[in-house]
This record gives sequence, structure tokens and C-alpha cells, in this order.
Amino acid sequence: MSEQTEQRAARQARHVVVVGAGMAGVQSAVALREAGFTGPVTLIGAEPHQPYDRPPLSKAVLLGKAEDSAFDVDFEALDITLRLGLDVTALRAADHVLDTADGPVSYDALVLATGAEPMTLPGAEGVPGVHLLRTLDDAARLRPVLDRRHDVVVVGAGWIGAEFATAARAAGCAVTVVEAAARPLAGALPAEVAAPMAAWYADSGAELLTGTRVDRVEQGAVVLDDGRVLPAGAVVVGIGARPATRWLAGSGVALGPDGSVTADSALRTSVPDVYAVGDCASFPSARYGTRLLVHHWDNALQGPRTAAAAIMAAQDGGPLPVYDPVPYFWSEQFGRFVQYAGHHADADAQVWRGDGADTAWSVCWLRDGALVAVLAVGRPRDLAQGRRLIGSGAVLDPEKVADPAVPLKSAAL
Repeated sequence: MSEQTEQRAARQARHVVVVGAGMAGVQSAVALREAGFTGPVTLIGAEPHQPYDRPPLSKAVLLGKAEDSAFDVDFEALDITLRLGLDVTALRAADHVLDTADGPVSYDALVLATGAEPMTLPGAEGVPGVHLLRTLDDAARLRPVLDRRHDVVVVGAGWIGAEFATAARAAGCAVTVVEAAARPLAGALPAEVAAPMAAWYADSGAELLTGTRVDRVEQGAVVLDDGRVLPAGAVVVGIGARPATRWLAGSGVALGPDGSVTADSALRTSVPDVYAVGDCASFPSARYGTRLLVHHWDNALQGPRTAAAAIMAAQDGGPLPVYDPVPYFWSEQFGRFVQYAGHHADADAQVWRGDGADTAWSVCWLRDGALVAVLAVGRPRDLAQGRRLIGSGAVLDPEKVADPAVPLKSAAL
């Protein structure tokens, strides 16, 4: 038997198991097939539904414009085995075995794609009328709330809070958003950049209460720490998410302080034959000189290609891939299309393109003259050009960057 034939036989014999049937998990399975892997692939999902995309949950699905957002993937044609509605409870890495509610599942290579789980509001668990918005079932429970035009209180003015508030206002609900920080998106953007966004709430007819904490949630009401009582036919909690990795305790898979699986630049974990992608994994970025945890759709789409290439490299002895993307995400809120690319934490200059009071504007962040991040509100061309400039490491002329009439790409020196 030739060496090439032996390698082909090895590929066919190895069993790859993917845990998590969201975007990152589905794309991992598909990417393996696209990379030429012909062995068995099993995709395990905790939810009973056909694998689906999450962004439409806070938009079309929530508003009843779509029943679901199932991926357009022919799993049978790709010979991908689906095991849905199955909880994975533990990983025994030394044995290459997963423990599940239906018994052990063996693997030769494992991809962790369990995503993130929303944080709950302390004391609100089990109170009737309190909702999260992460799953298809969550969206199904919230649709009647919007249909009946309940008074809605949203806890948290982050991305998901803004998107839900947008949908609730579109449905005709009275909406109050309660945010503990002094501004919306406090954990994501600098104060001066997030400040114009606060006005979007009032413009839409929603009330935004910043610097305000929830004392407790009762059925039909939210009690604030200053004693005010907000009527609430429904309460939607959007105060963040953490990597869904608690089930890995004791597995030997290294986790960071934020709970993320600390993957390397090829998205390999600290345990042999185990890889991690999407919201549950952080990775080292040479571009930004730090470890990044990116809870956004594009990361769940792009990372699996690297993981699949790394699995193939481990089998064939080829070069390891390197994952170092320009992070990207978008949000649709209050009639505006908001996009962000890059990572601005270590920037030394911030340049506005336009006025934050206008309907369209951008902010660029530079480090040593090079573009490292861009936020675009209603200026998709700035985002597209900026993303390419970040990827190339181009140094820009700050005066041209500051002129919104000058195409961003023309600012490159």
C-alpha cells in the first residue's frame, strides 16, 4: 500500500465529532467536507431543532416574519450525522470519549463549538414573564409578548438589548430599557462614541434609564434600586453572555479567566485532538498582540475553516493554518445599520468621520498611524474599505480620514 493510500485510509477511518450545532458547529462539519475529509462526521446539538442561524431570532423570527432560520445545508448529502436534542455532560480526553445523556460517544478528533450562554439576572430566575433571547424557543416565547403589545422592560442596553427594543417598538410595545452603566454599549465602545446612540432610544419612542440598577423582579413589575416600580408585562434580560464551557471542568482543557477555551493560533486546545471555535474559544492575535474572545457571527463562520484545516494537517502532516482575522460584526437597531471591524483597545488615536448627531457617521481608530478598527453607522463603504485597510496594515493620513467626503481607501499613504 502506498503512503498516499495509507493516508487516505487513515482519513476515512478517523471519526470527527463536533459538539454544538450553531453556526460554528455546522460550519466546522461543512468545512471538513470541503477540505476533503471523507471519514465519519457527527454533529451533536443540545436543542431538538434542525440547526439554525441566530441573528434572525432578534429580527424576522421574533417579529413573526419567519418561522425559523434553519441553515440551508443538506446534512444527508454531506454524510454528516446529526444527533440533536442531546446534552453532552463531560469530556474524558485521555479516553477520547464524550459523556452524553445517551451514553458515551468516542471520537478521534473533537471540535468544541458550544457557543455562549446568556447571563441571567440574579433573583429573576423562575419569575413568570422573564425572558432571555438566545434560542429559537426563546424567540417563540417572546412572539406572543410582542403580538399582545405588553409593556416591556429590557435589562441591559448592549447589542441584544438594543435589537430587542427595536423589535418591540416596531411591534407597538411600550419599552423601557434599564442600564446599570452610564451609557449604552458601555462594555463595547468608548463613552464619546456610544453617547450619540443614547438618543436613538428616545427617537424610537423607547425610554432609556442609564446609571440605574434593578433591585428585584416581581411578576408584572421591575423594582429599581431607587424605589421606582416599572410595570412589565414581560422582562427581557440582555446583560451579556459567557462561553458555554462549564461542562469541561476537570477535562484538562485549559480555560481562561473569562471561561473561554484558550485555543492556539490553529484553534487547537491544550488537549491533543481537541479544537475549539466560535463564541466558546479565545485565540491569540498576532495582529493585535493580545488574546481575543469574539462573540459574533463572523467569527463563528470563519474559525471553522481554520479548525478543519488544522485537523487535516494533523492527519496529513501539512503546515498548520493560522487564525488571525480582522474581527467583524454588525447590528440593526432603531433603523440604523451599525458595523464594526477590528479591535480598538490599544489604539492611540480616534478620528471621527462625520457628526454623531447625523444619520450616518464613522469612527476610526489608529495605532502608530495604521488603522486598527472602524465603527460605521450607515456608512457601509467605510466599513468595507476600512476592513481591508486593517487587514493590510496600511498607514493612513489622519486629515483625510477625518474628511467624510474622502473615500477611506484614499487616505492610505
